[in-house]
Amino acid sequence: MLEFTLNGDKAQVDVPGDTPLLWVLREELGLTGTKFGCGLAQCGACTVHMNGDAIRACVMPVSGVANQKITTIEGIMADELHPVQKAWVKHRVPQCGYCQSGQIMQAVSLLEKNKKIDMDELISGMNGNICRCGTYNKIRLALRDAAKEMGRV
Repeated sequence: MLEFTLNGDKAQVDVPGDTPLLWVLREELGLTGTKFGCGLAQCGACTVHMNGDAIRACVMPVSGVANQKITTIEGIMADELHPVQKAWVKHRVPQCGYCQSGQIMQAVSLLEKNKKIDMDELISGMNGNICRCGTYNKIRLALRDAAKEMGRV
């Protein structure tokens, strides 16, 4: 039995330790906001946080998260939308929406871990999160607004 903290609550799963975290989240725990994209940690659709750091759930064996704190897209907001989510809505970032949970999770990690970050660093930190629809201009606008709201620029 593997245990970890998931979105603030204790989680226990009885699966082989080499099962990718992505499949544990989706299939065992019913949290389908985290998406499968490439299975090679190259597209970012499966991005979640482990102890606040953005990781790719498709290549992280569940044994690697034992006794760690995992946050998914379902767990980043408390009583209201996170500033990144608000900016995403304001700028109507999603087109198909498939990559958006990973994009948001990457942005949240960057903005929460850096007291100050310039736009070049923020955009560079988003490298590896691919949007097939090409909404990168809207993503940049949303990143700028979220960073301003959070006092990071």
